[in-house]
Amino acid sequence: MPPRRTFGRRWWGRAWVEALEQRAKLDPNRLPRGRTYARKGVVDGLAISAGEITAWVRGSRPDPYRVAIRMREFSAEEWDTLLDVAGRRLGHAAALLDGELPEELAVQSREAGADLLPGPGDLRPRCSCPDSANPCKHVAAVYYLVADEVDADPFVLFTLRGRGRDEVLARLRELRAPSAVRPARAPDVGLTPKKAYSRRIAPLPPLPALPGEPGPPAVLDLDPPARTGLTSAALTALAADAASLAFGLLHTRDALADLTFAEDLARRAARPGADVFGLAEAAGVAPSELIVSAQAWREAGRNGLSALRDVWSPSPGPLAAARAELAELPGEVKVWRNRVTAGAVQLRYGRDSRWYRFVRVAGQWWPDGPSAEQPVDLAYPAES
Repeated sequence: MPPRRTFGRRWWGRAWVEALEQRAKLDPNRLPRGRTYARKGVVDGLAISAGEITAWVRGSRPDPYRVAIRMREFSAEEWDTLLDVAGRRLGHAAALLDGELPEELAVQSREAGADLLPGPGDLRPRCSCPDSANPCKHVAAVYYLVADEVDADPFVLFTLRGRGRDEVLARLRELRAPSAVRPARAPDVGLTPKKAYSRRIAPLPPLPALPGEPGPPAVLDLDPPARTGLTSAALTALAADAASLAFGLLHTRDALADLTFAEDLARRAARPGADVFGLAEAAGVAPSELIVSAQAWREAGRNGLSALRDVWSPSPGPLAAARAELAELPGEVKVWRNRVTAGAVQLRYGRDSRWYRFVRVAGQWWPDGPSAEQPVDLAYPAES
């Protein structure tokens, strides 16, 4: 039996893996599944650019899942700190020029507040799969394969923080040049306690009245460059959707600001006139899947989408009540987890303690109407 594949053969590759497993505050139960996926060779098209990792991951469905991971880029001040640490010693700069990352440099930069490796909140992943965990197994697989890229080129860490090899090395050469003179910083005297306490506090201005409707987005005079794949119409539609979402947040205070990628995709697809097929192609999901998700969102919002996707085991009481209500319908009544089925009708018990009705059409379960507190309200079609 061949030895099990490991990730991170050089110390900087191993440091990336250790940062994921110990310092980045990721779900430790999800990472082992990602290692297994990475070893299976199901990740394609891995690409790393400034502050971003993208890839396609093949899963149980025919279409691969789209993974995009954003890594927090350094501010200008953090870059000054890192380059100052790297340029302080000739050995650090020489090692970087040779394609190696001195461990001492990594430690010193972390202590100075410019850690190249990911810490809590630095990684913001998105995956087109329905799993809302952070990370899902597809994202975790990409994380481990990045260790191979870091192994081959430690400047991947610099790129993920926002600057590539050429820019970093050029700046290091400038700092090491004999003629490089760093301007002295003027001392920041700040405020004395006496001045601070003697300042008058200005009253806060009144909040402006909320608008009656979201305003129209600005129209671009020219299309973006063709290589971007974007159009003025697409950007205008995206801006209009963002304005509508902001308007809803101001008026209803609904918790829509923390939508997952799948939830926001379903919300956008549910809007009148939405280009569902275009959204599905851009998100890397099957159109049929997005159509059903949009229908679930139209019926009951994020709770309806949860009822469509979630499979869980509630207490027996609610399921027994639903089974009794469906007993008079044609077909055998079957109970599985949170779902009670009789023929072409299925009632699903949501995590919000409400019932959702689904009907089977062309071999697929479709959301059928709003939710209800009691299964009796959904067991039979409404009288016309």
